[in-house]
Amino acid sequence: MSAKASDFKPEQHRFEQSARATGTVAPRRSAPTGRRDCATPRNGAIRTNVGFLRFMAGGLGFVALLFLFLATPASSQSFAGLGENADGFAIPQPGDRFDFPIDHGPHPDYRIEWWYLTANLTGADGRDYGVQWTLFRSAREPRADDSWRSPQTWMGHAALTTPDAHFAAERFARGGSGQAGVTVTPFTAWIDDWQMAGPEANLDTLTLTARGQAFSYTLDLSAQGPLVLHGDNGHSVKSAEGQASRYYSQPFYTVTGTLMTPKGDVAVTGTAWLDREYSSQPLGRTQSGWDWFAFTFPDGHRLMAFELRDSANAAYRSGSWIAPDGTVTPLGPDSFDAQPLATTDVNGRAVPTRWAFRYPAQGVDLTVEAINPGAWNDLVFAYWEGPIRFSGSHQGTGYLEMTGYE
Repeated sequence: MSAKASDFKPEQHRFEQSARATGTVAPRRSAPTGRRDCATPRNGAIRTNVGFLRFMAGGLGFVALLFLFLATPASSQSFAGLGENADGFAIPQPGDRFDFPIDHGPHPDYRIEWWYLTANLTGADGRDYGVQWTLFRSAREPRADDSWRSPQTWMGHAALTTPDAHFAAERFARGGSGQAGVTVTPFTAWIDDWQMAGPEANLDTLTLTARGQAFSYTLDLSAQGPLVLHGDNGHSVKSAEGQASRYYSQPFYTVTGTLMTPKGDVAVTGTAWLDREYSSQPLGRTQSGWDWFAFTFPDGHRLMAFELRDSANAAYRSGSWIAPDGTVTPLGPDSFDAQPLATTDVNGRAVPTRWAFRYPAQGVDLTVEAINPGAWNDLVFAYWEGPIRFSGSHQGTGYLEMTGYE
């Protein structure tokens, strides 16, 4: 190892890279800020292809880690290293039970975890918008430590999508620095000045804030339904070999707030979906990426579905059909079908941005389209994430995440 955790000083080792929405300005170094921001048009020309987990699970100093980001490819062991061995870490087991509100907080004995919120919004200007706010935690050892010797690492992603532009930013923090973390009472998740916070330990009422170089937002969220447990009481299987995570959601938020864009402030209303997930080896070794769909139907139903692509086997599929009262019907591997209809060239990658989605048990037969096909998060860990609209048997909006399209 070229540096020790104790050598890391956040005020000395911070990094920012930015680009205007035209994609024509070269990246620049600036004063230490602890962030990296990007803004891309539908077909932006900025590209970074590196491995997230080399940072999240590494023990190097920050500068050395960033050098590794730029100099090495993604892990060859499953997508972003998520199929790496979980020796010493806790493993989700069938029969595990959640303990709320404690489980809204971090689980340092598991290797990876996230607090992941997406929102479909409509502006006072009549345009559709999408927002993402995500806090990731990863560990190189299964223990908590409030000092600089902490094995925990944090990364934040924030994005704003409009019909004709996409803005994304990220933040990094080492555990023990106070720069990032999650507390249960009252619930607060933060990294730098980005925050998801509520007045109580539950997740019923939250305020969400984040900013990048070219955007920011402040949103108020109010849950209109219960938490939802995916899989078998929250045990969400991800492969035929049995890799799994603990996975629950709050998919019933209503949203009001303000987006700050280069064209001015926009008052917005809409819906939001919060995913909470933690595991230690959530993917199989040959699984190369995933396509994750979240649909919000006008009658109050929700649908979550994902397929994990595999270089050696058929894709693994699972999901949840969610009634307005929160009752969950699990989706088996053969209960739905998702097929790409068209791709978009996004930064030199062919990314599916139009899909056919069918769930016959509920008469769901949809054509799914990206509101902005260029919603590529061109960050240290790059992937597609953006709002969608669907038509066919039902009409509505949702979110789509696609990883592994490198």
